[in-house]
Amino acid sequence: MHAMTLRVRGYECDAYGHVNNAVYLNYLEAARDHLLEDCGLDYAAFISAGGGIWVAEANVRFLSPALHGEVLSIRTVQVESGAASAVLKQTISGPDERAIVEAHMKLVWVAKGRPARIPTEWKAKFAESLAP
Repeated sequence: MHAMTLRVRGYECDAYGHVNNAVYLNYLEAARDHLLEDCGLDYAAFISAGGGIWVAEANVRFLSPALHGEVLSIRTVQVESGAASAVLKQTISGPDERAIVEAHMKLVWVAKGRPARIPTEWKAKFAESLAP
């Protein structure tokens, strides 16, 4: 499992003082970027070479609000892996482990805009870093 934390900033909150629902997608993407860095994978080089990882599906359940100043924990595990895709379960928790968001994100690896096999090195590093 991969984990990271972040603090809610005021400009991410709506008029009710809650994190705006759309912001959670940014948090989940930040966690995936952090995961790539922690795995030692160079996503910028992958993009420069014509590759990419695209979100094909996002299933997000909003369970409770996050508030300004709270420190959130984002955990990521891999629940499925195919030749060109993977499904990650990402959870966001607040203080006291309060469940805030649960998401299943289907990612597709692409080369020159078309689905492509996940590079062997990437698949191995994901399996190692994201085991439940």
